[in-house]
Amino acid sequence: CAILSPAFKVREFSITDVVPYSITLRWKSSYEEGTGECEVFSKNHAAPFSKVITFHKKEPFDLEAYYTHPHEVPYPDSRIGRFTIQNVGPQHDGDNSKVKVKVRVNIHGLFSVASASVIEKQSVEGDPSDTPMDTESAGRNPGRDEELDKMQVDQEEGVQKSQAEQQNQADEETENAGTETKAASGEKQDNPSQPKAKTKVKSIDLPIQASLYRQLGQDLINSYIENEGKMMMQDKLEKERNDAKNAVEEYVYEFRDKLCGAFEKFITEEDSNKLTLMLEDTENWLYEDGEDQPKQVYMDKLQELKKFGQPIQERCMEHEERPKVLNELGKKIQLLMKAVEAYKNKDEKYDHLDPAEMEKVEKYINEAMNWLNSKMNAQNKLSLTQDPVVKVAEIIAKSKELDSFCNPIISKPKPKIEPPSDGQSKANGEHNGPVNGQSTAETKPEPAKDNPQQTKPPGEMEVD
Repeated sequence: CAILSPAFKVREFSITDVVPYSITLRWKSSYEEGTGECEVFSKNHAAPFSKVITFHKKEPFDLEAYYTHPHEVPYPDSRIGRFTIQNVGPQHDGDNSKVKVKVRVNIHGLFSVASASVIEKQSVEGDPSDTPMDTESAGRNPGRDEELDKMQVDQEEGVQKSQAEQQNQADEETENAGTETKAASGEKQDNPSQPKAKTKVKSIDLPIQASLYRQLGQDLINSYIENEGKMMMQDKLEKERNDAKNAVEEYVYEFRDKLCGAFEKFITEEDSNKLTLMLEDTENWLYEDGEDQPKQVYMDKLQELKKFGQPIQERCMEHEERPKVLNELGKKIQLLMKAVEAYKNKDEKYDHLDPAEMEKVEKYINEAMNWLNSKMNAQNKLSLTQDPVVKVAEIIAKSKELDSFCNPIISKPKPKIEPPSDGQSKANGEHNGPVNGQSTAETKPEPAKDNPQQTKPPGEMEVD
């Protein structure tokens, strides 16, 4: 944490995760009374780490993983799991197949047999100078001690490599010599004088069946995940039910307070008494029969209250918003009437407008003004406890209609004056433009000689 924090300076050091307990593999073998074993990860071995072990087998086999020293492990059972390497068979010539098994301790310290593959060798005829890619000398007896020595060397190399690249947490693989090899008896040695056949190697992945001790099976894990999803759904439904209940309670408290405040002018005394009684009944119901009801019951109860409370709330809102939108509509009508009046007075700003269109604008403005006056007069005759004659939304819509109809006509720009055509320009050039490459200054008419008193404007060029 101190290294990651920008507020601290820490001397650089490295941390290597390790395997806390040594792990050994055991399998059935044709050597040593039918049992073979090997410690694949020693105590305090670097982790995460991967190793590849080579077996020579003709049939499927089991690998049993366990902690090497049971008394060091704080568990009643030192077994880790049994892993069955499937689909193993002999080579085409009847020899043992080379099976490469990758074992791994991941970043969490969990051991597993990550993968297995069989190496198939196919002989291909080649030149005498070609050497085989993979040949085994049957003359030497591959003893178990020699193989274990090589495995130990590979482990040590893997540790150094892991420490060098522990920042990337890369999988380090070391391929170990086979723990089981072919028997020397009955095998023929290659004649060095004869040309050797070229060997083609092909790797085929093998399925692995894992049976883990003290660990949950996939079916049980899936059932737990399903149960967790059900509980999450129940929590969601419970939250929605509580939210619906709280909405009813909040509406009761808020509306009851406003009946004695903001909404008091917009409801008759008789209706106010009825609504107050309804709110009290709802409050009592919430703490008695309505304490634990489904979500839909609370939603229905809230809609029932809003059926009586919504009209009062709308009358209050309309009363507050109506003067503002009425004033805006009145200002628009006045501005449009001024534009029509200026058009009638021959204002050059509007002299390009079509008379027929301006007549339509004037008619539309008069209709809008009459509509506004009639609505305002009718609204002024009503009391605050009655629903409004005209709503804010209707006034805003009328204002938008007025803009969309009148503004495009009144705001129509004046037509642009077109420049003279090319023929006209040429004709003017013949009389007034420069001729035969003469400059404009040379073609300027000279001042009349009979008027020596005439002076040139300041800044004009003098031409001899």
